[in-house]
Amino acid sequence: MAEPLDPDMFTGCPPVAAPIRIGDKWTAKIIRCLELGPRRFTELQKPLRGITPKVLTESLRAMERDGLLTRTPYEEIPPRVEYELTDLGRSLLEPMNAGCEWSRRHLTELMRARDAWYTAS
Repeated sequence: MAEPLDPDMFTGCPPVAAPIRIGDKWTAKIIRCLELGPRRFTELQKPLRGITPKVLTESLRAMERDGLLTRTPYEEIPPRVEYELTDLGRSLLEPMNAGCEWSRRHLTELMRARDAWYTAS
C-alpha cells in the first residue's frame, strides 16, 4: 500500500490558476504559428480556423501579459502589428514537442481506453 499523501503537499503553491496558459484551446497553436518568426494578426487567423478575432485578440494579449510574446506596432499606413515569441515563449517549444511525441506514441492506446470506459459506463 502506498504511503498516505502529505496534506501539506501544496503548501506554498499560490491558490490561483496555473501560470502556464498552455492548456487552453489556442495558446499552443499560436506558439506553433509563431515558431518560425514574427507574424501579423491576419496571418495568424488563417491556420487558426474557428478562432474569432475577439478570442485571438484576448489570447494574444494574455500571452503578451505573461511574457510569452511581444507585440510590435509599426507607424505605417495602413497600420501594421507583428507578434513574436519571446525567449520565455520559445522555452515552451521543447515541452510541447515532448507532448506531441507522447501523443504520437500513445494516442491509439488512450483512445482505446477511453472507448472501453464509455462502453462500460
